[in-house]
Amino acid sequence: MADNLFSVSNQIVLVSGGSRGIGRSLAAAFAERGAQVVITGREEKTISQTAREISTGEKPVQHVVCDVSEVDQIPSLVKTVVERHGRIDTLLNVAGVNKRKKVETFTPEEYDFILDINLRGLFFLSQEVGKQMIAQKSGSIINIDSLNTNSPLKGVLPYAMSKAGVSMLTRGMAAEWGQHGVRVNGLAPGFILTDMTNKLWSDPKMQAWNKSVCPLQRLGNVEDLVGTAIYLASKASAFMTGQTLYVDGGMSAGRLWPIEL
Repeated sequence: MADNLFSVSNQIVLVSGGSRGIGRSLAAAFAERGAQVVITGREEKTISQTAREISTGEKPVQHVVCDVSEVDQIPSLVKTVVERHGRIDTLLNVAGVNKRKKVETFTPEEYDFILDINLRGLFFLSQEVGKQMIAQKSGSIINIDSLNTNSPLKGVLPYAMSKAGVSMLTRGMAAEWGQHGVRVNGLAPGFILTDMTNKLWSDPKMQAWNKSVCPLQRLGNVEDLVGTAIYLASKASAFMTGQTLYVDGGMSAGRLWPIEL
C-alpha cells in the first residue's frame, strides 16, 4: 500500500532561482513527484529553457520571469501563479548570489547586489506568498539557508550576513504565521557540487581539505537535498516550523582535528 505521508503530488510549488543549480534540481524533483511546479528567474531565455528541459509527465513545468531584487515585480509573479492555479502550497526560496572577496574590498554596489537578492528579495517574496497562504490557511515556505550561518567562511561576509538574516526571517515568520497554518523552515546545504562550484571543487587541494573536515568525507550533490525539501513540503513535517535543517555531511556537527583515536 502506498504511503502518501511524503507525497507532494498535485501541490502547487513556486521555486525562485529555478533556472540552474540547486533551484533547478529541486524544481525537477518536485515535478517528477507529481507537483505542478512554477519556476522563476531573471532571464526569459534561461528560465524558459529550463522549464522545457525539466518538464515530465502530465504537468509541464511553467515559468514566470521575475527578478526578486526588483520587489515591484513580486506581486505580479504571485498574482500570476494564483490566477493560474488558485493557490500556492509550497514556496522554495532558492534565488541567491555570492562573491568571494576580502571584506575590505567589497563595494557598496556589490554589497547591495548580494543583500538585495539573498535577503531583501526573499523577504518580500515570502511576504507576498505568505499573504496568499494566510488566506488559504495552509502552506509551507522553505528557505535555502547556508552552512555559513553555523560558522562563516572567510571571503564571503556579505553572503554570510544575508544568510544569517534568512535564519532569523525563518524563525520570525514561523512564529507569526503558525496560527494561520503556514509553516516556515530552512534548509542549509553544505558544500554542494553545482555548475557554479565545479571549478572551485576541481582543485585537488580543496578536495583534500573537504575530506579532512567533513565527517562523511565527500562533497554533496544537489540530489542530496531533495529528500529534505520533499519532507519539509509534505505532511511528514506537519508539526515542524521555524527550524533550519543542515544537510552538510556533518560539517556543522563539530570540528575535526588531526588526532588518531
